[in-house]
Amino acid sequence: MGFELRGGAVAEPPAIDIDADILNIERQPAEPARITICRQSPRDAGYREIFVSIDGEQLTMLQFGETCTCEIKPGPHRLRAHNTMFWKTHHIVLRPGEHAKFTAINRTGTISFGLLFMLGAFPLYLTFERELEKPQAPSPKSQDPNPKSDISVMTWDLELGIWDLGFTDRRPQRRAAG
Repeated sequence: MGFELRGGAVAEPPAIDIDADILNIERQPAEPARITICRQSPRDAGYREIFVSIDGEQLTMLQFGETCTCEIKPGPHRLRAHNTMFWKTHHIVLRPGEHAKFTAINRTGTISFGLLFMLGAFPLYLTFERELEKPQAPSPKSQDPNPKSDISVMTWDLELGIWDLGFTDRRPQRRAAG
């Protein structure tokens, strides 16, 4: 099978299929990311549900004390939560294997109980925040054996009149008078 060009010339495709091996490569699926939404804060009023959706699809309805974890495809996502009165949205980008944790809280305001007394109902304000990952303490094996890299060795150099942070042994050279 050839291609017909102008003037009746015929072009034949190459005998070997270039890049055929690229199309046949099996791609490993990316490790899924995870999202956890927790509603267990002592600041939570304990009333009314919190509805959570990811990319426009309803994920869960959280009652006080509940937690929901789900696996999702890595990449950009829109995470929304609401308590029918207040809405909060997080635009997040998750890497493969990443675990994002969120805290959802229905909390009362300063005038909430006054409104409860007058109207028989009160607003619950929504707090929906991502928890920061706690930095792991370095293992003793990974610590630098050179104590000069520790900021605790900061000393005052009387001769130069500067603070020596202990990061390097290089000090400015004084010129000889003369």
